[in-house]
Amino acid sequence: MPNDLVVLFEHPEWQKPLFAALDRRGVRYSSYDLKRAAFDPDSVPDASLYFNQASPSAYVRGNARAVPLALSLMRSLELSGARVLNGSRAFALELSKSAQAALMQTLGIRHPRTLVFNDADAALAAWGDQWPALLKPEQGGSGARMFLLNSPEELTRLLQDRPDLWLPDNLLLLQELFDVDPARGIVRMEFLGGELLYAMRVISHGAFNLCPSEACNPEGGAGECHVEVQPAKPVEFYPYKEVPPVAVESGKRLMAAGGLDIGGIEYLEAPDGELIFYDINANSNLRAPIGQAFGFDPFERVVDFLTAEIHKKARMTA
Repeated sequence: MPNDLVVLFEHPEWQKPLFAALDRRGVRYSSYDLKRAAFDPDSVPDASLYFNQASPSAYVRGNARAVPLALSLMRSLELSGARVLNGSRAFALELSKSAQAALMQTLGIRHPRTLVFNDADAALAAWGDQWPALLKPEQGGSGARMFLLNSPEELTRLLQDRPDLWLPDNLLLLQELFDVDPARGIVRMEFLGGELLYAMRVISHGAFNLCPSEACNPEGGAGECHVEVQPAKPVEFYPYKEVPPVAVESGKRLMAAGGLDIGGIEYLEAPDGELIFYDINANSNLRAPIGQAFGFDPFERVVDFLTAEIHKKARMTA
């Protein structure tokens, strides 16, 4: 029988809870591994609904080719009339931290000052004396290749010693650093179908890898990690039931404007109390223990959403 759903993925461990939930519900689906693949634009689609779970951080796992193939495939699918959840528009936004900053500026949502550059001297001339600052890749993901820099000299020396940091797209960012209370960490809100699913506080202990998947940050530590310096303690995740309505509203606006069906929005609390939004994630690797603290299995909620989309597409086709 034909599939009702195709899941596009690169990281098999992250997808295991979703695949298990789809199996339990008897959804007719197949998985499409983006790491080593080929497709004929004349022969797609072969399902009415696709769910993109590609990750910008694929390059840190040696899977850099998965990202351009994912974009190419999704564009072909969309032009052929298929419905792609978290499709090419959403994925392109996730791949570009500068585009995320521009979207926040357009919506009037406070965010860190961000400078995009392909030359260190040009960056230093434009950045001024706002140190310390964060160095980030334009195409980020899982906290990879992020550094806290205290001076212009540190940036120059780092890029001389580590030319690999320019990969995968030869664009880097300098971003404004905020003094955040370490005990409060940052907040990540997960959205599904335009509504808040849950929020959680993330206490990083100095880590940049805040990936919520239990494959990235399992309870008690360990797991895969691509940061330069390992923190003294594992990243901690706590359910946050008192998330301010203004934060939820800003998250909803970002999800809608970015074309995201499922995703995570991260913000921090500045010393003046204002909320600073800094990351939009189309690949939302949910954390089951947090959902359970709210009284539900988050992956079952995702399957509820996917099956509703399958039925909606079937009605439109009929």
